[in-house]
Amino acid sequence: LDEGHMELVDESTVKKMILTFEKRSYKNQALRIKFPDNPEKFMESELDLNDIIQEMHVIATMPDLYHLLVELNAVHSLLGLLTHVAIAVVDLLQELTDIDTLHESEEGAEVLIDALLEGQVVALLVQNMERLDELVKEEADGIFNTLAIIENMAEFKPGLCTEAAQQGLMQWLLKRIKAKMPFDANKLYCSEILAILLQNNDNTRELLGEMDGIDVLLQQLSVFKRHNPSTAEEQEMMENLFDGLCSCLMLPSNRDRFLRGEGLQLMNLMLREKKMSRTSALKVLNHGMIGPEGADNCHKFVDILGLRTIFPLFMKTPKKMKKTGNSEKEHEEHVSSIIASMLRNLKSQQRSRLLNKFTENDCEKVDRLMELHFKYLEAVQQADKRIEGEKHEMVRRGEILDDGMEDEFYLRRLDAGLFVLQLICYIMVEISNSGISQLQQRVHQILNLRGGSVKVVRHIMREYAESIGDGKSEEFKEAERKRIMDLVENF
Repeated sequence: LDEGHMELVDESTVKKMILTFEKRSYKNQALRIKFPDNPEKFMESELDLNDIIQEMHVIATMPDLYHLLVELNAVHSLLGLLTHVAIAVVDLLQELTDIDTLHESEEGAEVLIDALLEGQVVALLVQNMERLDELVKEEADGIFNTLAIIENMAEFKPGLCTEAAQQGLMQWLLKRIKAKMPFDANKLYCSEILAILLQNNDNTRELLGEMDGIDVLLQQLSVFKRHNPSTAEEQEMMENLFDGLCSCLMLPSNRDRFLRGEGLQLMNLMLREKKMSRTSALKVLNHGMIGPEGADNCHKFVDILGLRTIFPLFMKTPKKMKKTGNSEKEHEEHVSSIIASMLRNLKSQQRSRLLNKFTENDCEKVDRLMELHFKYLEAVQQADKRIEGEKHEMVRRGEILDDGMEDEFYLRRLDAGLFVLQLICYIMVEISNSGISQLQQRVHQILNLRGGSVKVVRHIMREYAESIGDGKSEEFKEAERKRIMDLVENF
């Protein structure tokens, strides 16, 4: 029976269906023009139109026939109907663009998505969302489904994010996120789409910055300064907003907007309040202060007494990390990275204040630094040993060591804590070169006591120098490498 039923829907059925849809769409249009002020005259034709749109959902089971929707102009007609049978059209598009369906037939998907984009689908969907009233359940669902269409298309074709953001989507998302409405599924979805738009995309990051989006993100996050999210969904939204903020800070021009929007003060308060937001606040600070573009934020952080907040977190990794599912390695990496950024960027009086932190209380910060050094050195050396063993075994079996394997081995070393180890060694050589003999003596004293070696530190620093400056100019990389190697030579 099923077989027979399936045969009912083939290419010719789909063609017929689309032609019926076109006829009804045309009829409805004609009646609307003829009786603009008399809805009951075109009501029946609208119900008929709705019915055929419902029937067309079956096409979503056959993505290899999507080309018919394009060739017979149905995509164009559907987009034209967004003004009066919006909900029905949105439901259909949402089903047609279901991501699993799209992957079933890459060609069909490609044809459909290209036709939608050509028809300015995002701009039309955004205009439609502007008209919907979320107090009406059906219309609130319409917004949810619209966001699903956008997510599906963005996942299938990440390149469309810039265009989508510019077609009014970014502006609408920011407006919806800051709307004074109770938290709901739509707000969560908006935060998710926003984070997707900002992933690896400097165009959308710049656009968000120009629209004062950094302020919007900071305002929305400030709620979580003293209160934890009340549900898992709200926590997810908080994480999405933090992720979006971290993405934005990859763009140098947004570092300044963050500074002016008092982002540092908010993150500093979050670190002190010990709520769920603390881990993410640390990550944001790291993104805001890293690299030469982080210099202004580094100085400001010292000015707002951030050293008093960051060093207790350096001295002791919070126990509560388990609850939020973050590892102590991640915590120690962020804190070390922030301190390394300050050592790299701070000048004059702020730099002295930072270095004084290392001398106070009989150099306890140096002791902790060295404790972390040996903790991560051991972890990385164990990983190296295992990797060496596996390489040896591969050679013995006559297997080839390809780039893929090399990459995997490198990732395993990172997993063991290689990057944290590099940051810690960087802090060691920086404070040893600070001209404060007490610091240099303490670092070397503990190295010798615990059987560490200067040679090992130098080796780690060489590897670090090789890997820095992602996406920066060759001149920058060269200068930075030289700076690091000079520190190493004097270590």
